[in-house]
Amino acid sequence: MEYIKAKTMLTKVKDGSEWYGVNYNINLYRGCSHKCIYCDSRSNCYHIENFDLVKGKENALQILEQELSRKREKGVVGIGSMSDTYNPLEIKYEQTRSALKLFSKYGYGVSIDTKSDLILRDIDLLKKINAKNDVIVKFTITTSNDDLSKIIEPNVCASSNRFKAISELSKNGIFAGIMLNPILPFITDKEEDIKELVRLASQYGARFIHTYMGMTLRDNQRDYYFEVLDRNFKGLKQKYIEYYGNKYYCTVPNHKYLYKIFTDECDKYGILYNMKDIISAYKKEIKNNEQIALF
Repeated sequence: MEYIKAKTMLTKVKDGSEWYGVNYNINLYRGCSHKCIYCDSRSNCYHIENFDLVKGKENALQILEQELSRKREKGVVGIGSMSDTYNPLEIKYEQTRSALKLFSKYGYGVSIDTKSDLILRDIDLLKKINAKNDVIVKFTITTSNDDLSKIIEPNVCASSNRFKAISELSKNGIFAGIMLNPILPFITDKEEDIKELVRLASQYGARFIHTYMGMTLRDNQRDYYFEVLDRNFKGLKQKYIEYYGNKYYCTVPNHKYLYKIFTDECDKYGILYNMKDIISAYKKEIKNNEQIALF
């Protein structure tokens, strides 16, 4: 594994209370090997060269432990916002597993974004953290169709395996759910697809689904996306250009109607979708468990 220098690991999050209740962010790796066609992290503004090549960070765990031990304010640490922390290199190097041990040691909660069922390896540590702190796991699932997921997320485990991973985490008391982000216009925005995804989410024990009914496109990210569209969805690139022009945020057509369908289905199955409700549920659950244990 190649390494880059790192001066710090933990970043204080200003608006974390509005985004899954996260207080700090950390990315243990740089770059991502998933090759998802829509990835915003590929954009030039993040200054990541050779984005598809995953690199580690020198002395990451030593730096992280120093920072965790010095913080007066504990809280929830978000992992994986820019790079999936459960990439193939994690199997050998266990940077994420080692970080979870540190979060447990120093009394921090954790919020994990991933598309990999490798997270199941670390259920023991997640349960240990969950006993005293806040834990939430968010799987990105953009479609319930395994064949389609292999086109838009080539190096990721099939969507069906991600549903199974949610089920396993839920059975072990971990608050787990789905980020239905992005929704790709003209590809994953069909009414029947959204209904099926919500149904499967309920079947496999997902506690929440969050979506913003669209995707982002800018500079080289757009170029990469359009290149893949030309290979796999003939004629769709021109449709995007005509419909969205150079817009950064591309809301799916008929998004108000689709969001109503989405929320109605979530309500039917008792799945949370409002961000404040999601945060309240996973943090309140820990407090209730502590009260029960006390008495």
